[in-house]
Amino acid sequence: MTDRFKSANTILYCRQWREAVVFYRDGLRMPVSFSNDWFVEFIVSGDSRLSVADEAQASIKTAAGNGITLSIESNNLDVEWDQFVKNGLSPSPIKNHPWNARVFYIHDPEGNRIEFWQSVAG
Repeated sequence: MTDRFKSANTILYCRQWREAVVFYRDGLRMPVSFSNDWFVEFIVSGDSRLSVADEAQASIKTAAGNGITLSIESNNLDVEWDQFVKNGLSPSPIKNHPWNARVFYIHDPEGNRIEFWQSVAG
């Protein structure tokens, strides 16, 4: 059943909330769909969202990057990598993976790993 769920939003609870907002908004250039004084929701694509919440104002605490990888498929991995370098971020080198994809990683201010990947025609 492909239409079972309407949308998806991953919420990251952050100690360094302001830095995380700047990272996702300015560094990764994700558009903001909602914000208030402790919560910002970003548009990843279509109906996919990523939010950051200030743990000081939430009942849930940060995972501090432990056991979390956000995986985001890109339409043009090289353009994203170049833009992140220009934005002062430190993406890993682009690597080839055996599942017919190219991939690089970056970490947000909380230590969460973000994987950007693009399929390679096989």
